[in-house]
Amino acid sequence: MAVKKTLTGAVPSVLDGKVVLWDLTMKYEEGTEGQADYYTNEKSATLVAADGDFTAKAEADWTKSELEALCPTTRWDAVFASQYDSVITNPTVDPVPDADYQIPS
Repeated sequence: MAVKKTLTGAVPSVLDGKVVLWDLTMKYEEGTEGQADYYTNEKSATLVAADGDFTAKAEADWTKSELEALCPTTRWDAVFASQYDSVITNPTVDPVPDADYQIPS
């Protein structure tokens, strides 16, 4: 099943009529909700125009696709894949204590 990615948060900080900082959040989901294969996680990033993350422009000039393109999804994809693998595909198995063990004589 494909990973579903949804932009769930976009909070701009504006200076002199232009967005100079974005706080972005994206929800990742894989599997079927309510089933054993379902896993979800949110990723977030703060992007700053002065750091070269994007070019400042008016808040109304931004599109959803531009905001999604700002998200560091290559990194987030790798992290989510690793999390899905360790939680769903290959979860760790805890050892089971044997309270009835008898010390050999």
